[in-house]
Amino acid sequence: MARPRANSRPDPSAPSRPCEAPDCPEPGEYRAPKDRTRLREYHWFCLAHVRAYNLSWDFYKGMAPEQIEASLRQDTGWQRPTWPLGRLGHGRLDPELLRDPFGILSGAAARPKPPDPARPPPELRAALDLLDLSWPTDSVALKTRYKELAKRYHPDSNGGDRSSEDRLKDINRAYSLLRHKLAGVQASAR
Repeated sequence: MARPRANSRPDPSAPSRPCEAPDCPEPGEYRAPKDRTRLREYHWFCLAHVRAYNLSWDFYKGMAPEQIEASLRQDTGWQRPTWPLGRLGHGRLDPELLRDPFGILSGAAARPKPPDPARPPPELRAALDLLDLSWPTDSVALKTRYKELAKRYHPDSNGGDRSSEDRLKDINRAYSLLRHKLAGVQASAR
């Protein structure tokens, strides 16, 4: 696994210099690090030679697996010192100070509470209130109540009253929502 290497664009601040590849007449506009111990010292190449150099350059070449692992660990902390929580005089962390209702810090996730069958789901409460139905309800009670309200608020029954028409639209939406929900509940019970 090689680290990112030289830029793919010429360095505008670079002085004009020849490519360091043998017998290359092109200008050395692209820089590449000399080796892993001297990352701020550069070779200067033309585009073709910097590409070839980058393809063959391996930051970890010659390192033992333990050295590679140590280098990768340093990279995860941006080459800055790190330490486990609770060190450097802070003592152990009191779990009660870190309210953890989902069990994320303890490693055991809390299970969500199952829905209360006596309470309607939140998305159905407004529809049930509009139709004046209690939960749980069944499709027969829903249909009966819908027919009652549709007759009462139909515009033909109220002389074309606009407010009755708006009320009937709300009743139709509530009925449709509850009907689909009850159909889904009945299908899952089978």
